[in-house]
Amino acid sequence: MLPGFCLSMIFCVRELQEVERWKPGFLIGETKYFEYRVKERIVYKLFSIKDTDWSLVMENNELVLVLDFGSQYNQLITRRIREFGVYSELHSHKLTAAEIKEMNPKGIILSGGPHSVYGEDSFRCDEEIFELGIPVLGICYGMQLMSLHFGGKVEASKNREYGKALIELNESPALFKDTPTKQTVWMSHGDKVTAAPPSFIVDATSPSTPVAAISDIDKQMYGVQFHPEVRHSEYGNDLLNSFVFDVCKCTGDWTIANFIEMETEKIKETVGDRNVLCALSGGVDSSVVAALIHKAIGDQLTCIFVDHGLLRKNEADDVMEVFAEDFQMNIIKVDAKDRFLSKLAGVSDPEQKRKIIGNEFIYVFDDEAAKLKDIDFLAQGTLYTDVIESGTETAQTIKSHHNVGGLPEDMQFELIEPLNTLFKDEVRELGSQLGIPDRIVWRQPFPGPGLAIRILGEVTEEHLEIVRESDAILREEIAKAGLDRDIWQYFTVLPNIKSVGVMGDARTYAHTIGIRAVTSIDGMTSDWARIPWDVLEKISTRLVNDVDNINRVVYDVTSKPPATIEWE
Repeated sequence: MLPGFCLSMIFCVRELQEVERWKPGFLIGETKYFEYRVKERIVYKLFSIKDTDWSLVMENNELVLVLDFGSQYNQLITRRIREFGVYSELHSHKLTAAEIKEMNPKGIILSGGPHSVYGEDSFRCDEEIFELGIPVLGICYGMQLMSLHFGGKVEASKNREYGKALIELNESPALFKDTPTKQTVWMSHGDKVTAAPPSFIVDATSPSTPVAAISDIDKQMYGVQFHPEVRHSEYGNDLLNSFVFDVCKCTGDWTIANFIEMETEKIKETVGDRNVLCALSGGVDSSVVAALIHKAIGDQLTCIFVDHGLLRKNEADDVMEVFAEDFQMNIIKVDAKDRFLSKLAGVSDPEQKRKIIGNEFIYVFDDEAAKLKDIDFLAQGTLYTDVIESGTETAQTIKSHHNVGGLPEDMQFELIEPLNTLFKDEVRELGSQLGIPDRIVWRQPFPGPGLAIRILGEVTEEHLEIVRESDAILREEIAKAGLDRDIWQYFTVLPNIKSVGVMGDARTYAHTIGIRAVTSIDGMTSDWARIPWDVLEKISTRLVNDVDNINRVVYDVTSKPPATIEWE
């Protein structure tokens, strides 16, 4: 995707069409910068822990802080804690003890990581963290750091453990209450603790790991070599629950309802009597942002909805019905179908299509925004995963996310990101509690360039109609089969292939339509969905009968990798 392009984003300068390069940026203290070099000037977007008013965050909630040492499972730790009704955030391992003290967490979790604690480039933490009097749980690499700090011994393991392992508990182990003596856990480590620190008790062992769990109850220090946040650790949730409630003494009072209350007050306080602009696409994120801000400040919010003609069937009408009529929001709808199609005429290259759509969208939005007066804020649907993926130094790969960009010099807006502490499932719950219909809250992921990248080759009115109608039929039949919440993403694609067929005793030469349906946890990897044959048969029959100029249906059975979810 063109960096900086999304329907709920910070819009980059008009010169974005001449972007020379983009890079993930660099770290100064705890601030991550993302650089766009545009002609002769550079625009920066930053995320910082110092942007957070911790008095507001903690006014009604308890915090369990997770320090990131690079584990692929670090987001899972935060999610598991939130599932208990306790607020949790993931931050860099470089947080100082003083910064953590200001945040006033009830507990600290040190995540796993790919490094060796003895490596020259290994991640370390401020060791004063262990002296704050705050309970600490070290997971995998985190336990090794804790052990090293308190005088234990860590060595490279001759037999590395990756995958399921059986641990055996010792007598009266901390954090393992009411769980079996022998239990399956998920290991992923090369080094291991070979001698626990003085005063620490060894709570569990495995055939390859003599020190699989440790504790010092007086110091409130706990460590496990395995990953309790992973579902393969059959009693992992129990262990995390014990740490959060029995050790940290959390009460579990964090809910989406009190998030709404806290965030609306924060928006009111920030905005005052000024005005906010929001780019509304009808997708989940921008819809929830608009509904939340509207709840807080009402008519001080103005939304711009650009209909570029590349949306799904009835999507534009649905957006206007829900938000303009039901929510009574101030919405400016821009009908730009002809404008976009004329720019796309004759273009087949997918990257060129993305670039054209991205540039044109910015032009349209900029034109409409320029007509408005007294706008001080721009609302953006940044989620917590965007912040983590774009602003975490430990990430092995940092993707250019569509919600990471630069504020243009001629659009002097302050930024409002009310969802930047929430995960996607929490955003959906928030949307439901705000009264947004399920058909929008549970809407399928949809690319910024819309149906244009589900058409291989030139985008024409005929091609758009085929994809739009076939996609609507697919979504309808998937919903009828009760599979709409089970399949991560499903859509149709027009692969620019025609083939011979027979319909009504006559020869046809018509388009082939492809069906893509995948299961996934996070979209980073996926597998093709095993849709029942009878459901596929119904879909295929309807497609060739109800959509003009289709005589063949194919089903994509490729995983990601090697394929991507979208075809372009």
